[in-house]
Amino acid sequence: MPSERSGPVAGVVLAAGSSTRMGRNKLFFELDGETLLRRVVRRAIDAGLDPVVVVVGHEAERARAELAELACTPVDNPDHALGINRSLRAGICHVPERARAAVVMLSDMPFVTTRMVASLVTRYRESTAPLVISAYGDVNAPPMLYDRALFSELRQMSGEGCGRQVVRRHRHEAVAVSWPAAALQDIDVPEDYERIKAELGA
Repeated sequence: MPSERSGPVAGVVLAAGSSTRMGRNKLFFELDGETLLRRVVRRAIDAGLDPVVVVVGHEAERARAELAELACTPVDNPDHALGINRSLRAGICHVPERARAAVVMLSDMPFVTTRMVASLVTRYRESTAPLVISAYGDVNAPPMLYDRALFSELRQMSGEGCGRQVVRRHRHEAVAVSWPAAALQDIDVPEDYERIKAELGA
């Protein structure tokens, strides 16, 4: 195990969007008795990510109140309407120097588990790769782990993509952890929420 990789790995949870297709803020929808926001942040914490930075924007005060009892650091993104990459930049900028890497997570993927997040960290510590990718069949999607060496590229990104530019640039250096395609499900429209509730029996 590379000794320099034994230090902390941070979490960056992107939770600033306005959920325009849902009609109201999906982060406060409940699954299994807790909001989607708390569910995702709690899993980041339980996986041992330290610190967990949560980027908030739309309904920021409500999000902060929802997170008040959790060991995380909410960070405001006043430019959240300009795209998810603004939130990613804001989160990466608040990762402290002591963190060797960061796992970037989306707040609307309820099937991402604590074990999945922890497995990314384990794979990172066992390798020399600067990037650990979640692979759902042929699809690469969050959560993704970025070594600190890639932070400057993440901060300089423009346009959309949630780090996809950096992933494409470094794909040849990356290692992948495979997950069932079902874990890729997210919540974008009301029908997604109803389907996932039914699957969870919530």
